[in-house]
Amino acid sequence: MKFIMHLFICCLVVSGCKSKPSVVTPDSTSEMPFSWDNATIYFMMTDRFNNGDKSNDYTHSVDYAPAALSGFMGGDVKGITQKIKSGYFSDLGVNAISMTPLVEQVSGSVDGGMGVSYGYHGYWARDWTALDSRFGTESEVRAMVDAAHEHNIRVLFDVVANHTGPVTSSDSKWPEEWVRTGPRCTYTSAETTINCTLLDNLPDLKTESQQEVDLPPFLVEKWKSESRYDQEVKELDDWFEMTGYKRTPSNYVLKWIVDLIGDYGIDGYRVDAVKHIENDVWQRLWKQGQKAHKMWKTDHREAVIDDNDFYMLGEVNYFSASGGRTYDYGDEQVDFFDGAFTSMINFDFKGDANKSYEKIFSKYDKLLSTEFKGKGLVHCISCHDDGAPYDLNREQPFESGTKLLLAPGGVQIYYGDESARSLTADANGDASLRSFMNWDELRVMAQKNNYTVNDVLIHWQKLGNFRNNHPSIGAGTHKMISEKPYMFTRTWQSEQGHRDKVLVGLDMPKGLMTIDVSSIARDGETVTDTYSGISQTVSEGKVSIDSAHDIVLFEVVKM
Repeated sequence: MKFIMHLFICCLVVSGCKSKPSVVTPDSTSEMPFSWDNATIYFMMTDRFNNGDKSNDYTHSVDYAPAALSGFMGGDVKGITQKIKSGYFSDLGVNAISMTPLVEQVSGSVDGGMGVSYGYHGYWARDWTALDSRFGTESEVRAMVDAAHEHNIRVLFDVVANHTGPVTSSDSKWPEEWVRTGPRCTYTSAETTINCTLLDNLPDLKTESQQEVDLPPFLVEKWKSESRYDQEVKELDDWFEMTGYKRTPSNYVLKWIVDLIGDYGIDGYRVDAVKHIENDVWQRLWKQGQKAHKMWKTDHREAVIDDNDFYMLGEVNYFSASGGRTYDYGDEQVDFFDGAFTSMINFDFKGDANKSYEKIFSKYDKLLSTEFKGKGLVHCISCHDDGAPYDLNREQPFESGTKLLLAPGGVQIYYGDESARSLTADANGDASLRSFMNWDELRVMAQKNNYTVNDVLIHWQKLGNFRNNHPSIGAGTHKMISEKPYMFTRTWQSEQGHRDKVLVGLDMPKGLMTIDVSSIARDGETVTDTYSGISQTVSEGKVSIDSAHDIVLFEVVKM
């Protein structure tokens, strides 16, 4: 059986064949509405995920060869679309994808003491109104979003409003009334976290400024050379007239970010560096983003996949859910959920993942029903700029998947979490976390530690599909049924009356076992353990299954 599953995975990652994992999807879950509270978001570095178009690969200057993993490697939007269409995300139970920024990056390179680096990561914007040709074209981005929606997958764009790209020998400087080049942030107060630069030579947008500014001369020249100056200026005039906002640096950038909604029909933002900008800026983005999203849905009714509002996920290094909704600058506290964000990335989870299942699950069940009620948390075990993730050496990839994908709340898979991609590549700084997606290891069924990467993927697929099929996992109420073996239920009911209830057992005895399922099913009903694929009819409140696994994921099959 293991050999057969390995062959299936090879077929999936190599050729994108139409075969699907043997994951049961009963009729009882087919009409369950999507909830961001149960989101499974797949976050990828565009340049490092999949190369779908080698014609846009970038050739670095011989004189400025990048340091290890610090240059462009060829990943692009077409590569993402290929994996959408092949079913890779659907097979993983992913219902939303997020990729690093696609806007045009600085063309030159910098050397910050760790070797030459380029804007492969997407966080060094040169022109917010254009896409970077190394990532893809406008038509390719639209095709990606359309393909995602056709597969019932939502799309989040990563947006940056805190800083421009660095100054390079190939790129023009932004005017002084737009940016500051110092001092460096010291994080002792709001002032020293917001009105400062994250890094040397990373110009900080003056988001606090109320001074009206003209367009940067280099942008004017660029737009004229591209024969779009008049159109861009007209759109800006219309924007400032409609909103009544001043022509400040932050409001220009907000306009350009909001345009992404109307241009591509995206479902939300993943917002970078939230704590480095005043919350009133985010409140304006929220307000205008909601308007633009509603307008897009009105104009594209045939393409709308659900009735959810526009979604905003904030990245606040290092937001701690244990500390409540507010972020403490030292001299003041700010609630970024206030009039702005739907959810926050929860950096607490990587530490909580060292605890027992029950301590993790009960903690977030309580927080989401009290402190964060009506708002959301998105847990992660690793990301692109955190050098201390959970399971850095990928020694516990199965447990990682179980704890993350069964956690109450939303979750974020960092590309390669599901395939044990290395987080310790031989590179400087954050680049060590950003190796190219390990498709080659999946193709050859690579052995790591005491497992194959294909077996890890299969485990994450089973859990991911179960989570996607059952909103009760992330959005429901958690209740422990027994401590040994550890079993719990999740129960959820939507405002529209949809109901969902599941029973999960972890660290179960392998082989023949009799399990009390009366908490979710009545006698005569059929329940399926979706992990093993075994279905049984309930008798006297129990079922007996003979499974080779120590996990059971029970759902009731409605006939």
